[in-house]
Amino acid sequence: MIVMKFGGSSLESAGAIEQAASIVKEHLDQKPVLVVSAMAKTTDQLLEAARSAARGDSYSARQHTEALRRMHCNETRGVLGQRAEPFLRDSIAPMFRDLQVLLVELREGRPFTPQIQDEVLSYGERLSSLIVAESFRHLGIRAAQVDARKVIVTDGQFTHATPLHWDTYSRLRRTVALLARDRVVVMGGFIGATLDGVTTTLGRGGSDLTASLVGAGISADEIQIWTDVDGMLSCDPRVLAGGRLLREISYQEAQEMARFGAKVLHPASVAPALCQRIPIVIRNSRRPEVQGTRVVSKVQSAPGIVKCLTSKAGMAVVHLRVKNRGMLSSITGGLADLFAREHIAVDLIQAQEQGISFALENWPGLSQVLRKVDESVDIAVEEDRAAIWLVGEGIAHAASTLARARGALQGADVRLASQGSSSLSLGFVIREADLQAAMEALHREFFAAPASLNGRPRTSSIRTEVGQALSLRGALSPAVALKSNQ
Repeated sequence: MIVMKFGGSSLESAGAIEQAASIVKEHLDQKPVLVVSAMAKTTDQLLEAARSAARGDSYSARQHTEALRRMHCNETRGVLGQRAEPFLRDSIAPMFRDLQVLLVELREGRPFTPQIQDEVLSYGERLSSLIVAESFRHLGIRAAQVDARKVIVTDGQFTHATPLHWDTYSRLRRTVALLARDRVVVMGGFIGATLDGVTTTLGRGGSDLTASLVGAGISADEIQIWTDVDGMLSCDPRVLAGGRLLREISYQEAQEMARFGAKVLHPASVAPALCQRIPIVIRNSRRPEVQGTRVVSKVQSAPGIVKCLTSKAGMAVVHLRVKNRGMLSSITGGLADLFAREHIAVDLIQAQEQGISFALENWPGLSQVLRKVDESVDIAVEEDRAAIWLVGEGIAHAASTLARARGALQGADVRLASQGSSSLSLGFVIREADLQAAMEALHREFFAAPASLNGRPRTSSIRTEVGQALSLRGALSPAVALKSNQ
């Protein structure tokens, strides 16, 4: 058996659903189980409808739900033709009526809790799984829809529930594994339920996690992630086009790439597959002839090879200077506890002679959190920063990799440089305005010019205000002004 996950962009229209069916037909001998996301942009529309209802704006809530109803009905008719009306009347219309009841309750004062949010958002995957299963039957595929809430068991952390693996695997073996022997099982991703049957969602990237859980639960031979890109690339396509397709990477490399900004695969989705050594394959539903990227337990490549450049914009760098160095350990320990309580993830840390510097995603509440730091600590914050990571097995211990990165970024205003949380990555923080030029310089160094830039002269737009070589343990630049915490 295999698991095939189709994202929202791969199910956005009647034509996309028909394309997905043609792909599934090519794999029928492998007994596929489908995990489907909500149709494109459905989740965002559902969330806006709920927010509108909660603030008493029934007109806006109705507009969002009516747009969703029209879209789902129109695309269903596009696949089913004359057979659509009974299905829409008996299966789809009741779901929209139930959704409307929820929204009316919100409009009339029911609190918009995380639990209610999960209930509203679950309609996206519930609708898409029903429509895909019915469409497949119409297109000649024997299919059965399974409500994911009956088999994906979670705790009660609404909006970001944690799966209860063994309860989930037991239910998957008793239901999905048996059904998949003679039909294509279709179920929604992203959603689950508590042991008491209360609807939950798994958070961002939850459909990938569902696919990995299903794969582990039914002992699948392979998990396929069908999306709108050819696979994982050597650079972030949102920043720099023309990167090379990575044919094979390790689970650990995939997790590191995803954690540091790569959007193709959610980091949490790798864990269940990794435990059972199930390969994950990322493929393009619009170009199924491309073999994509395989994520496996062990890659046959020498350590120290850079596999990918990932990036995050919207970062901030915080510099802490401790007046009494003997207090550094207790200050950093207290800061770690504070960040854990506030659910703040630190991406890069660099030790300094008199303190510590770290990079994290910027947001309006950062200054409020930093006010809780001991008053004896001097704090400076640099905003409008971006982080770039070089990812690959063992690159943090490869001196030549660091030297080449120094050379490529020699003219950049690098504010922070550090090994990542493992030996798999090296990270650098630069000004956000320089991100594209820095990515291009690093890509030229480790992969040659991106395809879209071949034949063009190397850009010279990286600013050279500091112009100093990088050092993983260097002191703070004199340009950084440390200010007392107010």
